[in-house]
Amino acid sequence: MKYLSTRGQIENIPFKQAVMMGLAEDGGLLLPDEIPRLTIGDLDMLSKLAYPELAFHVMSYFIRDIPAADLKDIIDRSYASFDHPDVTPVVKHDDLFILELFHGPTLAFKDVALQFLGNLFEYLLAESGDKMNILGATSGDTGSAAIYGVRGKQNINIFILHPHNKVSKVQELQMTTVTDANVFNLAIQGTFDDGQRIVKEAFNDLAFKKKYALGAINSINWARVLAQIVYYFYAWSQVRKQTGQERICFSVPTGNFGDIFAGYVAKRMGLPIDKLILATNENNILTRFVNEGDYSIGEVHPTLSPSMDIQLASNFERYLYYLYGQDSSKVSRAFSDFSRSGKMEFTATEKQQVANDFLSTTVSDEQTVATIENFHARTGYVLDPHTAVGVHAAQTLDLSGVPVVCLATAHPAKFADAVNQAIGQNPQRPACLEGLEQRSKRCELIAADTGKIKDFVAAHAL
Repeated sequence: MKYLSTRGQIENIPFKQAVMMGLAEDGGLLLPDEIPRLTIGDLDMLSKLAYPELAFHVMSYFIRDIPAADLKDIIDRSYASFDHPDVTPVVKHDDLFILELFHGPTLAFKDVALQFLGNLFEYLLAESGDKMNILGATSGDTGSAAIYGVRGKQNINIFILHPHNKVSKVQELQMTTVTDANVFNLAIQGTFDDGQRIVKEAFNDLAFKKKYALGAINSINWARVLAQIVYYFYAWSQVRKQTGQERICFSVPTGNFGDIFAGYVAKRMGLPIDKLILATNENNILTRFVNEGDYSIGEVHPTLSPSMDIQLASNFERYLYYLYGQDSSKVSRAFSDFSRSGKMEFTATEKQQVANDFLSTTVSDEQTVATIENFHARTGYVLDPHTAVGVHAAQTLDLSGVPVVCLATAHPAKFADAVNQAIGQNPQRPACLEGLEQRSKRCELIAADTGKIKDFVAAHAL
């Protein structure tokens, strides 16, 4: 198994090099040169495994250059930090299955990948004797999960950009109250899309990237996607045990296309997924793409689900590579044209393929609040606003009686204001959030300017 770039200038590199490269040096995103196709026997074997063992087997299909014992140790340590023995348990409420992805140290689905990636970075740096300066942008949850994944680790500094006053208060405090010497929080005066752009521009400056040993923790890093593939297999196995049904649908609240792309890869591997539902809030470039073939930049609107307040979905390029028949030159031309025009156009055949791969709908703030309220009234279960977007989509789209798993991407306590607006009370606060507001904080307010960010990194790099 080797890795290549969606833009065709990087190929035949091993997994370890792909992880450390992050963003491909030609500006594209890295993908495996083949996606393994599993047999019914393989799926049956995987369905019997506990989560860490399942993760080891699924990841081993894609990782050939780390000894099995070392990989197993990295995985075991990564999920030992979760507060539930199933790591990502599945619960059933109101004819829907909820995949709880918030049992990690920062109460968000990003922990599933970033606990693994933090330990993986530590292992690779110890092996090579190198140092790394991680640069990433967050719309809320990636930042804290990445920080908790590498805080206090040797040979790593981390620089996280978040949009000033555009994440929830809990999300902000989870980042800024981590005062370890290797952690740098930068509140940029702009949007998440600005942060994502700055990170890509810094990585595309190859001399700067090399000089300061930049590492990527955003979902541009293939290891992030790989870790997320695992819980699609786990959820399928749990639902099959409860229902006896083989086929399944997933409803995925998404803004950056990374989480749902992991499901798309799982489907290509042979997991019997009937439909992948792409649920967006009012920042709906991805829904417009699925339903109308319209991938064009719009304004970023603040919503009650701020982690999805995104217009430019960085992982979209990975899907486009497959939509274009793995034609890297066509991908390169599409993004070159997009940089000038701010939009992409698709043929009737391509639109039909997208419709075969996904269903999609846009969910407003009003619908989000109503979904939290109604779901709680019927079941007593509290949804966070992002999960509510996915639940609303599942409830309104025709899925022909196939079991539906909704991805619960964050604990509701991270978005207490939205929950209170819906049900008239705050969600129960986990112990890890107690006293958060009283902890010491460290954060720099900075312009959303690539030059200024690069100067800051240079001044504080290892």
